[in-house]
Amino acid sequence: MFLGVTATVTNWDAEGTSCSLVLEDNPLVDFVELPDTCQGLSYCNILSGVIRGALEMVSMKTEITWVRDMLQGDDAYELRVKLLKQVPEEYPYKDDD
Repeated sequence: MFLGVTATVTNWDAEGTSCSLVLEDNPLVDFVELPDTCQGLSYCNILSGVIRGALEMVSMKTEITWVRDMLQGDDAYELRVKLLKQVPEEYPYKDDD
């Protein structure tokens, strides 16, 4: 939302715990070209951390991996999101009864 990126959610698994996010645009790479010596670099990996951190804020432990990256020569940007576990909410204070 803050980057102005729209994502399409696709490829749900049978359990409903894993899906793919296909990004229509990625403003982080507007003026980026990876040289041949850096083709193994995951330049957009910060987006994985942003998504993982946001999901942890709503009590979801996830694993985020890049499936396709246009900087690597693919036709789209695609992230795979896998839910590892739903963490029960913990309150830092004790409620008064």
